[in-house]
Amino acid sequence: MKGNENYGGGAPRGARLAFGILMILVYVGIGILLILNRTIIPNTAISCVIGGLLCAYGVWRAVRLYKGWN
Repeated sequence: MKGNENYGGGAPRGARLAFGILMILVYVGIGILLILNRTIIPNTAISCVIGGLLCAYGVWRAVRLYKGWN
């Protein structure tokens, strides 16, 4: 079809933004929970490493979402 070259066929722009923000909050939230709560993973080192990785990935997703939006 002519005129639809730029349409990716995915979800609307607002839905992608809302989902991206939700996933950022989930990753950072679970990461903080793992760092602060030692009952989920009893080993402190593993809990901090996994929590730190999840927080870092959440920040990475936030940066990518911000750069892709502008």
